[in-house]
Amino acid sequence: MSIYKRIKADHDFHRELLDKLEHTEGDSDTRRQQWYRFFYDVKAHAAAEEETLYAELIATEEGQPDARHSIHEHQKLDKIMDELNEMEFSNPGWLQRFKTLKHDYLHHIEEEEDDIFTRGSKEIGADNNGELGDKFAARKDKE
Repeated sequence: MSIYKRIKADHDFHRELLDKLEHTEGDSDTRRQQWYRFFYDVKAHAAAEEETLYAELIATEEGQPDARHSIHEHQKLDKIMDELNEMEFSNPGWLQRFKTLKHDYLHHIEEEEDDIFTRGSKEIGADNNGELGDKFAARKDKE
């Protein structure tokens, strides 16, 4: 499977978890389970993405600005996720901060799917043989 399809599949899973999380309340088992699934999967996803797709894009003159922008967004999202992970789930501010994360994350993955995938296909290829996709999956599994 190509790296673009693998990343898109993760994004779809993350969208589903974000929607479920938004409808949780307080310090419930559901909120905890959904949050930790999201938190650890996104962390592994981002690490794999940076070491595979973004590493390839940064190596190209045309892909470098887009890759650097996305890596910067990863850093901002990572900070919000760490804040949420440290907050009490029952804190009324948790859901408000989560909504900021959801908004920013959805914006980020839409940019990736529209801009980064297009730039990646142009600069590094379609990955039809799935070689880069396999590297992404192996790197994500290591996390």
